[in-house]
Amino acid sequence: MNSIKGRIHSIESFGSADGPGVRYIVFLKGCAMRCKYCHNPDTWASDKYVEETPEETLKKALRYKTYWRNGGGITVSGGEALLQIDYVTELFRLAKEAGVHTTLDTSGNPFTRKEPFFSKFKELMKYTDLFMLDIKHIDDEEHIKLTGQTNKNILDMASYLSEKNGKMWIRHVLVPGITSSEEQLSRLRKFIDTLKTVERVEVLPYHTLGVFKWEELGLDYGLKDVNPPTDEEVEKAKQILGAK
Repeated sequence: MNSIKGRIHSIESFGSADGPGVRYIVFLKGCAMRCKYCHNPDTWASDKYVEETPEETLKKALRYKTYWRNGGGITVSGGEALLQIDYVTELFRLAKEAGVHTTLDTSGNPFTRKEPFFSKFKELMKYTDLFMLDIKHIDDEEHIKLTGQTNKNILDMASYLSEKNGKMWIRHVLVPGITSSEEQLSRLRKFIDTLKTVERVEVLPYHTLGVFKWEELGLDYGLKDVNPPTDEEVEKAKQILGAK
C-alpha cells in the first residue's frame, strides 16, 4: 500500500463546473493564500481532514466512471492542491493507467522553479491532462492586497506550462471595483495572449455564498459592501478577455 496520503476536505461526485464533462472532484485541505472573497475558508487550515491514499481515492472515484461522458474524469482542487503535490501526482499517475482524464484546479501559489518542487512539478505534468489556473489579479501589488501573496510565480507557472505544452484553462473571478477595471482586464488579456496552450478563458462572477463560512469560523469578511457584478459587467469582462 502506498504510504502517501492526501488530506481531504470533501469530495463532489458529480461536478460539472471544474473541468470538461462530469467529474469526481477531490477538495484538499490547506492554502497559503487568503483571498478576500474565498468561498471555502474552511479549507485554509490543514486540520480536520480525512486521510486517503491515492489508491483509495481512485477506487472511490471509479465507482462513478460510467457517468464521465464528454471528457469527464477526476479533478483535484482545494484549498491548494499543489501543497500536496506528491499525493496528486500519484493519484493522477494511477488515473492515467486506468484511462481517466485528469484536471488540476490550482491558484499556482506554491509554484517555484527551485528544487525539490520543480522536479516534482515536472513529474506531475506527465499525468495531468488539464491545468485550470485561477489568476486572481494581473497587478502584483493589487494581487498582494487581495490574496496576501505575490502573483509573480503564478504568472511564471502559466508561462512554463505554455512553454512545455501544458493545456490550460484560465479563470478570473470578477469582483466589482477590485478585479473589474478595463485597464487590468486588458493587461490580463495581453498576458493570456502570450500563452500558446490556453484552450479556454472563464470569467467567474463574484458571489457571497461563502460568507456564512467566514462567520462560522469567526473571521471578518472584508467585502461585505461589495455586490456581485451585473450581467453587463460580466459580459464586458468576457469580451475583453475573450472568454466563453
